[in-house]
Amino acid sequence: MSKTSGREQAIHAATQSIHNGQFFDTLARRVAMQTESQNPDAAAQLSAYLTDEMAPLFASLGFATEFYPNPVDGKPPLMIAERMEADALPTLLLYGHGDVTNGQAELWQAGTHPWQLTQSGNQLFGRGTADNKGQHTINLMALQAVLDARGGKLGYNVKILFEMSEEVGSIGLEQFCREQKDKLAADLFLASDGPRLNASTPTLFLGSRGVCQFRLRCHTGNGDRHSGNWGGIITNSAIRLQHALAILVSANGRILAEPLKAPQPEGLTASMMQQLPVGGQAGDPELNPHWGESHLTDGERLFGCNTLEVIALGAGNVAQPIGAIPQTAEAVCHLRMVPGTDWQNLIPNLRAYLAAAGFEDIDVILEGGYNATRLDPNHPWVGFARESMQRSLQQPVTVLPNLGGTIPNHCFAEVLALPTVWMPHSYPSCKQHAPDEHLLVDVAEQGLAAAAGLLWDLGEQWPV
Repeated sequence: MSKTSGREQAIHAATQSIHNGQFFDTLARRVAMQTESQNPDAAAQLSAYLTDEMAPLFASLGFATEFYPNPVDGKPPLMIAERMEADALPTLLLYGHGDVTNGQAELWQAGTHPWQLTQSGNQLFGRGTADNKGQHTINLMALQAVLDARGGKLGYNVKILFEMSEEVGSIGLEQFCREQKDKLAADLFLASDGPRLNASTPTLFLGSRGVCQFRLRCHTGNGDRHSGNWGGIITNSAIRLQHALAILVSANGRILAEPLKAPQPEGLTASMMQQLPVGGQAGDPELNPHWGESHLTDGERLFGCNTLEVIALGAGNVAQPIGAIPQTAEAVCHLRMVPGTDWQNLIPNLRAYLAAAGFEDIDVILEGGYNATRLDPNHPWVGFARESMQRSLQQPVTVLPNLGGTIPNHCFAEVLALPTVWMPHSYPSCKQHAPDEHLLVDVAEQGLAAAAGLLWDLGEQWPV
């Protein structure tokens, strides 16, 4: 009988945590902490997640931990944990966030609750199970399994960066990375957030589409005026706003305004996207083949194009209309963007575009954004991670040039200048940010195996 290798021991120990209850108990404790970064009353819980939950774990794994105030006054703190085996060894930077979106407890299905981990078949319900407590719990349990299997020596250094404000735009993270660039110096970056391509497909992604949130506002200054007494002779802000939106994006979701456009996918990036299966899984929404850049494949439309999404729209009181012409109408928009988009000049360019079309009365207000980032798919770190995962899982692994959504990857790829690989442990219909957020047990078990195998392999051969 062949002797079990250290790699196999590490993978077995990591995945066994699913079956012996350790993973459930650990995640249940973390889910119970109401770390809502959108909640101004949650400051103590946000700090406690770092000091009471993460710090003792890191100490047990041989890490030195430091806590830092957020560079933005009044915002949640950050933490850096270091485990330095030797200055001459290469260093891996890991990342996670312990904050979650609001619980919305009243909207969850019967038998579940945002602050109580509940299992139903293959689903683990609770706020943060998918985003991000479940995902970083998987990686940290895998790290512990590898340390145990190697007798307490990894063969490389590890730094871990934790933030507590990702769900409110990672406020202060970019500035913090600039200020602590030397402290965060590393050779490779690995983290887990966002979804796989689908529940059955192990996935790596190398960056993310960027996002720019802006608000369009038409404000007449007339006050809300009776639609009979004043209709026909004063401006209706809602009508103006609707027509302004119509010159930005078509009725089928195709971007019309030049300032919002970006280069179409091409070369290796395009070929990687063209064959990607999108949707069609249980719980997925129905795709519209005629939406957006309909001449492209679903993969190119989701991962390789800019899209303009109206995420909130309002004028007057829809629930209780008062029969008045509204003085103000607003639309909150997301431009999801790929590399090549001139997003830093978006607001003045968009104002000029609207004014040239006769919409000088539409104001454009920037509310924040992240740049789009994408690691070269030919980078050695990509092939190394893919081959390691395939060896651990005994099935193909799909590589996405970038996530369709947005994560603060620019902080690591641009500010810290690191090659970034993300290994997601969730799936698109996990309902993150919504009621009934959940993690799939079988995906978590695969994640534990994949993470343990990859963290083991880095101690055998460094990829760069």
